[in-house]
This record gives sequence, C-alpha cells and structure tokens, in this order.
Amino acid sequence: MTYSNKAACDLSWIEMISQYIEKASGLHFIQHDDQLVEIQQIVDQKSIQFSKSQVEEVLERFDSQNRPFLQVNFLDNKKILLTEKLIGFKPVPCHSLHIHKLPKVVTTPDLISVIEAIEEHMSDHQNHQQEIALLRYVFEAILEGGEAIGFNLSKEKAWLQGLVSLQHKPSA
Repeated sequence: MTYSNKAACDLSWIEMISQYIEKASGLHFIQHDDQLVEIQQIVDQKSIQFSKSQVEEVLERFDSQNRPFLQVNFLDNKKILLTEKLIGFKPVPCHSLHIHKLPKVVTTPDLISVIEAIEEHMSDHQNHQQEIALLRYVFEAILEGGEAIGFNLSKEKAWLQGLVSLQHKPSA
C-alpha cells in the first residue's frame, strides 16, 4: 500500500503511520497539531518530529522474516523506516569510511554498541588505534545520519568527546 503527498492522501498517511505504531510495542505516535507529528522510541526515549507536508509517501514493506515495517520518504530525499520497536535511518559516511563498511540501516541504540566497543578496545592494553579510529568513524556516521533525520543526539556526541579526551589523557 502506498500513499503519496496529495491533499486527499495527507490524512491517510498519518492514519497509516499512527495505526502501525498503535500495534508496535516500541514506538509512540504523538500528533501535536494538524501538521506536526512526533514519533518516539520507547527503548531510549529518542524522538523525531516532522510536518505532514514534508512527507512524500509512505510505503508498507516486509523484512526478510516477513515482518511488516513502514518506509516514510520525505520530500528532501531522506527516509526513515518504522519497525516494531525502532526508527531506522541511513548512516552518513564520513572521513575515509566507505559506505560498504556500514549497514544500510542503523538505529540510535547502535550508538551504544559502538561506544561499548570503543571502551572495550581502550581498556585493552594493546594498541588498537586503527580499530578505535574506525569505530569512531562508524559512530560519527550513525550520529550524523540520526541528526540528519531530526534526532537530538547532543548527549551521544558528548559521549564520544569524553572518550576521545580520555584516550589522549596521559597515564600516571
């Protein structure tokens, strides 16, 4: 089922998103007014807001296990995927990180996994500078992708800055 951004379909895509989220165990749908919509992930309380006029179309899709999800395409060529529990988005490759080293879709909880991997490498007393640098680039790609679709990830940015400062701190 597909709904395009035509006046007659505006209500339909909002209904499609809200009905999907009603059944989803990990998302909340909040309609602030007749234009502004917010979708929140329960797992980390992260949310995105957008106006219904920003939406180009909403597509119902199925993953490899035949579970349904929604793909929301925006007029600015960005897109999100709404799953049972999470909002998926495309990472933004940065530095020398190649796109093939990244998953096609990531979520905000992936930031925690990457930070934990960085911490693990830093606590190991072997020299893992290349791995740490690669993980930092992966973290930045996820962070930039999340911010591009509207997540506030300032706290997560501070995590990385804190780790970087710890990494460069002289040992006693």
